[in-house]
Amino acid sequence: MKIFKVNPENLRDSEEAIIEAAKVMLKGGVVVFPTDTVYGLGCDATDEAAIRKVFRMKGRDKKKALAVVVRDIAMAKKISFIDKRLERALEVIWPGAVSVILWRRHKLPEVLTAGGEKIALRIPDYKLTYLLAENMGRPYVATSANLSGEQATIKISQVLEYFENSFLKPDLILDAGDLKFCEPSTVLDLSTDKPKIVRIGPVDKKKLLEILSI
Repeated sequence: MKIFKVNPENLRDSEEAIIEAAKVMLKGGVVVFPTDTVYGLGCDATDEAAIRKVFRMKGRDKKKALAVVVRDIAMAKKISFIDKRLERALEVIWPGAVSVILWRRHKLPEVLTAGGEKIALRIPDYKLTYLLAENMGRPYVATSANLSGEQATIKISQVLEYFENSFLKPDLILDAGDLKFCEPSTVLDLSTDKPKIVRIGPVDKKKLLEILSI
C-alpha cells in the first residue's frame, strides 16, 4: 500500500497526491481517502473489475449496493434520471452530507447497484473529494473504509489496522490524520413522487422537508 500524507486545509500541498490517487482509480485500483464524514474506500464507478475488488476487500455482501460520488449535477445526469424539479432540489441539497437515491441510467456496471435500478449519489462538501472527481472526470465509488461488520472510522490508525492483515489491500491511502467527528450522511430516496428520508444524518429533518417541497 502506498501512503500519501494530505492536508485537507491546504490542498495546494496535496495536489500531487490527489492526482496520483485519481490515476490509480482510473487504472482499476482502489484508494482510501478522507471525506466530510468518515474515511472512504473508492474506485472508478465505471470499472466492473475494480468494483468487485472493493466488495472482496471489504467482505461486503454483493446484495448491498455501493454509493457513488459525482463532481456536479451535470455528471449526476449522465448516470441517473434528473428532471427539472429534482435538479432544483439537488441544487439546494448539494454539496453536503446527503446521499440521494435516484433511478439510474444503464451506463454503470450492475454489480455497483446490486442488480437494482436505483443508485445513491452524493456531492460531499469537501474540496478533496471534489478534486478527485475533477481529476478523474468520472464518478467513483465511495463506501466506508472498513471491513464489513466493523465500524466506519474517522481514525487513520483504525483504517490501517483494518487492512494491514487483509489479503486484498488498497493500492493507495490518502492519510489526512484523524478526521473531525461527523455523523454518517443523510440518505434521501427521491426516486418516487413521495420523497422518503431513509436515514437522518447531520442535516436537520425540518430543513430537508422544506427542500423536498420545492
